Amino acid sequence: MPGMVAFGRRWGIASDDLVFPGAFELFVRVIWWVGTLVLYTIHKDSFACPGGGVLHSYLVVLLVVLALIILSLCAIVYVSAQGTITNPGRRRSIPALVYLRALLYLPELVWACLGVIWVSGDSQGCEPAEVGAVIAAVVASWILLLSTAIGVLFVFDPLGSTGPKPAREELLGVRDLESSEGSQLLSTARSLAVRVWESRLRLLCCCLPQDESHRAAFSSIAQLVSGFFSDTDLVASDIAAGLALLHQEQDKMEHCRDPEDVLSHSPSSPIAEDLEAELEKAVHCMQFAAAAYGWPMYVYSNPMTGACSLSRDCCGSQTAEYDIVGGDNLGCHFSSILLSTGLQYRDFIHVSFHNQIYEIPFFVALDHKREAVLVAIRGTLSLRDVLTDLSAECEDLPIEGVSGTCYAHKGMSQAAGYIYKKLVNDGILNQAFSIAPEYKLVITGHSLGGGTASLLAILLRSSFPSVQCFSFSPPGGLMSKALADFSKQFVVSVVLGKDLVPRLSYPNMEDLKRRILKMVSNCNKPKYHILLQGCWYELIGGVPDDFPTEMDNRREEELSQPLLGEESLMVRRSSSYQSLASEDSPVHTAQLPLYLPGRILHLTEDGPSRRSCFSQVRYRAEWSTEAAFRSILISPRMMSDHMPDRVLQALQSLTRDRPFSLCPSSLSNSHLNVI
Repeated sequence: MPGMVAFGRRWGIASDDLVFPGAFELFVRVIWWVGTLVLYTIHKDSFACPGGGVLHSYLVVLLVVLALIILSLCAIVYVSAQGTITNPGRRRSIPALVYLRALLYLPELVWACLGVIWVSGDSQGCEPAEVGAVIAAVVASWILLLSTAIGVLFVFDPLGSTGPKPAREELLGVRDLESSEGSQLLSTARSLAVRVWESRLRLLCCCLPQDESHRAAFSSIAQLVSGFFSDTDLVASDIAAGLALLHQEQDKMEHCRDPEDVLSHSPSSPIAEDLEAELEKAVHCMQFAAAAYGWPMYVYSNPMTGACSLSRDCCGSQTAEYDIVGGDNLGCHFSSILLSTGLQYRDFIHVSFHNQIYEIPFFVALDHKREAVLVAIRGTLSLRDVLTDLSAECEDLPIEGVSGTCYAHKGMSQAAGYIYKKLVNDGILNQAFSIAPEYKLVITGHSLGGGTASLLAILLRSSFPSVQCFSFSPPGGLMSKALADFSKQFVVSVVLGKDLVPRLSYPNMEDLKRRILKMVSNCNKPKYHILLQGCWYELIGGVPDDFPTEMDNRREEELSQPLLGEESLMVRRSSSYQSLASEDSPVHTAQLPLYLPGRILHLTEDGPSRRSCFSQVRYRAEWSTEAAFRSILISPRMMSDHMPDRVLQALQSLTRDRPFSLCPSSLSNSHLNVI
């Protein structure tokens, strides 16, 4: 931090990032050099084959080249391990060492080519051990050269061109945005960053059609992502080190926090239903939300029997009874839904697995057990769904009878509008209620489906006043405060543990960035030490107090200075850096604040966070508030807590009132991390 400048441009790697790759290559090179030396020592007096003289010279020069490379790698590893993340002064010789190491690739490349020529022409009559050693040396050389080329492409920064260095006065003008030239230069750099991110998205989604809707999504996502990173000069390893430090800091604070009282009723309603009744409804709806994922989730949740259960319906011809169900060609999806929900085919009104950007799969069924017309919406399962997730800018969503500003996540708002038109305009709900007019409307979904279900319930509220919605693991940046308060009457959001997605919003990401910057700026350890300790803490555990992060005698005013490279075109007085000095400093962002929908039912583990594989675990459920989700919690289970099968098992353990084992052998493959 900042990115290393070499060969006339800035790279996506810092000068202290060469410790681990350098040490790995050093290990390989030492073994290679020792093996070559042993071979040469044994056979130095017996090179009697026709090409023996050439082989002798080849091995001698190879030993010299390898020795020079080993010495250069030792210097790179040693120098790269010096200093701290924000104090690169002791690593200022790294570019020169990198130039030296790059220069040594030339003789290695030449010698690899000569080895190929010798093996193909002059190796006849030589001992197999000698020929094999040369072949191994040639293969190792080409593998290392190819790995280096791939590594260079990986750390290449399209925005890293330094160009002509401006005068100091001009640079300060860019920093403070006080000159027209600085403003124009900053605008140009932002436009370039947006174009680069658009190109990356098109490359990642090359299998998708490049139509107007996809291009518009790429553009909006690129503007959002480039704007988030525009005021930082962090490389990937800086972020990893900051997350490792932040995780330990959060664990330390959690251990010192007094346990909160568990609320048995919702704080938003004076006559709330009993918590157990809400849990019973939630576990029932979660079965439908998980079933909406189709056969992939069914096979994933039943790895031993799932494929066999579906094989007959998937491989056989479609029966006539499936024609009753409306929607797309279903294949294995409908069979898995039948098996997951326990319903009969005649209970389904409409099943659609049509999937485009802003158009996500869903099904409508008659739930006779709960006397409900149930709409279940699928979560993220394709690249198109990811684009819908990432279309996170705000879109107006005016709702009659709601006071205050009404806006929501664009991607999910559009998806809710698509399903609303299908349900209402195509008469799907009319068909369902003509069969069961006394039933109530229930909407559910997980993740992307949960956020879309909440917005769909808001859209249908005026036509169906008794509508209920159970939203599982919805995204935190979903709707405005006015809509969130309005939805408390009929929406319940269920969040498990330290799930990342319900805490994922633009303000929370800005807060995370600010905290990462503060952690790395305060740390007095080299980055490789932080990463090693972080890996040990994640895998083995330990006491957070054993991992100090604060520097002694660090002046507080130093924390307000930008931690950016002088070469960066994006440097300016950023709120991320202005707020470093105080934990409570507000983070100013151009993005409008977005909130979780409805009442929030938080499921947490009751007991210590780290336990053995065969230990028992219990969960507890409590009504929470949106304030508890205003910061991102770093944890090994921040992604696994989002998995639908994990949410379903936690709900089932609560409703059954018994613990269950968390041994990975008894659960699905996602449960490698303990809740």
